[in-house]
Amino acid sequence: MSAADYGRGEPAPVQVSFGAADLVRARGNPDVAGKILGMYLRGLREQRGMQIREVKECIRASVSKISRLERGESPAKEADVFDLLHFYGVRDQQQLAAVQELLRHSRELPWWEQYSDVLPGWLRRLISMEGQADQLRMYETHSVPGLLQTPDYARALVCGGLRGAEGDEVERRVRLRMDRQRLLTGPVAPRVLALLDESVLQRTFGGPAVMRDQMRHLLDLSAQEGINLRVIRFDCGFAAPTSAFTYLTFAPGGLSEMVYLERAGGASYLSKPAEVESFRRTLEQLQEAAERRRPSMEMLREAEERFAALAASWPKPRPQP
Repeated sequence: MSAADYGRGEPAPVQVSFGAADLVRARGNPDVAGKILGMYLRGLREQRGMQIREVKECIRASVSKISRLERGESPAKEADVFDLLHFYGVRDQQQLAAVQELLRHSRELPWWEQYSDVLPGWLRRLISMEGQADQLRMYETHSVPGLLQTPDYARALVCGGLRGAEGDEVERRVRLRMDRQRLLTGPVAPRVLALLDESVLQRTFGGPAVMRDQMRHLLDLSAQEGINLRVIRFDCGFAAPTSAFTYLTFAPGGLSEMVYLERAGGASYLSKPAEVESFRRTLEQLQEAAERRRPSMEMLREAEERFAALAASWPKPRPQP
């Protein structure tokens, strides 16, 4: 049955809903669509004061199936969803149409599948989780985080890490990285805190002109609402970790927090409370050791000026005969 089939009858007082921003977030990310739909169904059930076992017969399902549906962990069947909506008393046509759109998004291929030839499996989960996160807090020791890179800086990193890679492969990897960054300018962008070791402002990738533009880009990003860039000086007095990590937090209703650790050829995802708590404490210590926002911006400006001066005196490439 469709949304229209369930739109008749006396409307029940339903306070649980989701909005246009949720639908925007769900586009191109079926995992997000499934999570939003699951949270909506769970909210409707809890509003009625009912346990899962009291509604399972509505769709002739087990408790575990409904639990997975509410967590967004299993594909939602349209008939099951609209049977539950009818059972919960949802009659509003706009809300039913929005559910229909969510279902459609949940069956779409994620946007990053177009890069499947250059996208390792361990990175797919991070991209999906970035789209679900309310906040991203990252610590970087070696280079500018991928979400904050310019195309030329990203290209230099890709070429350096993949010696002998063909031009098309390099450009597709760069484009994937740039497409990931759309997350930061969308209507439901997560809040971002980036803690950068001072070495990130010193280590050169692609030459001084590339670094000048990258430092300028970081300054521009720092002026954007919801993005906070902080630098950890060499002489901060804190023994900072030697490995980078990203700490993600999510809206209530599912996984609350997760840590992403990248390594050569793979990555680890940590969600056990004890593991996450250790990284949360480390992050708090790093934030305390980092320069405040204004001094960090001044360090970025100094780095930009230094690389600009180097770029001005850098030998120009000779024209090809």
